[in-house]
Amino acid sequence: MKIILNSRRHHYVARVSIFLIAVALIGGMVGCGSPAPSYNLTIASTNGGSVTTPGDGTFTYDEGTVVNLVAEAEEGYQFVNWTGDVGTIAAVNNATTTITMNGDYTITANFAPYMVAAGSWHTVGLKSDGTAVAVGNNTYGQCNVGGWTDITQVAADGWHTVGLKDDGTVVAVGDNAYGECAVGGWTGIVQVTAGWGVHTVGLKDDGTVVAVGWNDDGQCDVGDWTGIDQVAAGFRFTVGLKEDGTVVAVGKNEYGQRNVGGWTDITQVSAGGGHTVGLKEDGTVVAVGWNDDGQCNVGGWTDITQVSAGGYHTVGLKEDGTVVAVGWNEYGQCDVGGWTDITQVSAGGYHTVGLKDDGTVVAVGWNDDGQCDIVDWTLN
Repeated sequence: MKIILNSRRHHYVARVSIFLIAVALIGGMVGCGSPAPSYNLTIASTNGGSVTTPGDGTFTYDEGTVVNLVAEAEEGYQFVNWTGDVGTIAAVNNATTTITMNGDYTITANFAPYMVAAGSWHTVGLKSDGTAVAVGNNTYGQCNVGGWTDITQVAADGWHTVGLKDDGTVVAVGDNAYGECAVGGWTGIVQVTAGWGVHTVGLKDDGTVVAVGWNDDGQCDVGDWTGIDQVAAGFRFTVGLKEDGTVVAVGKNEYGQRNVGGWTDITQVSAGGGHTVGLKEDGTVVAVGWNDDGQCNVGGWTDITQVSAGGYHTVGLKEDGTVVAVGWNEYGQCDVGGWTDITQVSAGGYHTVGLKDDGTVVAVGWNDDGQCDIVDWTLN
C-alpha cells in the first residue's frame, strides 16, 4: 500500500510540475512580446577626418538605442556638420553628439580644410568654407583671391598664388610672364605647389606630375615622374616624394639642394630658396643645400610633424604644437619660440606664418608689405 501511495504522489507531482512549466513558458511569451526590431547605421566621412565613435562603416542597433557619435578632424581641417538622415541627431553641428536609432540611417561627417601659405612677400589663407584671403605685396595681383570658391589648398611664391579646387581643377593669379599661371587646363589634380623660380607644379591623382612656367634650369622636367605622393617647388628646382619614401628632384643644383638620392623613409618634403628639407617617419629631419645661414642645421630636431623651407630659414612643427626654426633671422622670421597650439606652419621669403588650432593665425618677420597683418584672420 505504501508503494501504491508513493507512486500516485510522484505521478501527481510530475503532472503538477509539467503544468507549472507550461504556464511559465506561456507567461514568458506573453510578457516579453516580440523581439525589438534592429536597424543599421551606416557612417562615412569626407576627407580631413574620421568618425572615431563608433567608427566608419555599418553598425546594427536595437530600436531606440542612443548611439554616441564622435568625429575627429585631422590637422588643417575642422568638423563642419553631419548630413544625411540626421532627423534624430541631437546636434548636427557638433562633432560630439548622439543619434537615436528609430530606423535605418546613413549619415556623413563633413570636414573642411583651412591652411596658410607664405610667399616671398605675401600671405594667403584658406578658410574652411573654401574661400581664400590674402595680404601683402600685390604688385602683380597675387592677392586677388577674393572671388575664389570651393578651394581645398593654396600655394604662394614670390609673385603668384595658386589654388586647388575641389573638382581637381586649378586657378592662379599674379605674374604670368613665364606661363606660371597657365593652369586652366589641368584636371585630376590633388596637390599644387608654387615655386620661387616662377613655376607651378601639380600632382595628379594617378601619381604623375605636371608643371608650367620658367624652365631654364629644368625645374619643369617632371613629365616622366610616376608614383609620386607629394611635390614641392623651390627656387628653380622641384622635388617629388615617392610612394616608397624616397625622393627625386630636378632643376637647379648649385648648392646641392637636389642631392636627395639617398633619402629614405621620408613622409614630407619642402623646398626653399636654395635648400631642401625632408621629414622622416620617426619625426627627425634631414636637409641639403645652401647652409650659409644655418637653414640646414636640423639634425637635432625630434618629434616633428611638419616642415617648411623658406628663403633662407627652415621651420618645424612639433607634435606638442610648438615650433622650432633655424637659419637667417635678420627680420625675426625665426622668433617662433613662444608659439603654442599650432597645427600648421609656412615659411616665406623673410617671414613665418603659423595656423593655430582655433583657426587664428600668427606671423613674425619682414612686414614692410603687410604680409604679417593677419591678426584679424579666423580661418575656421
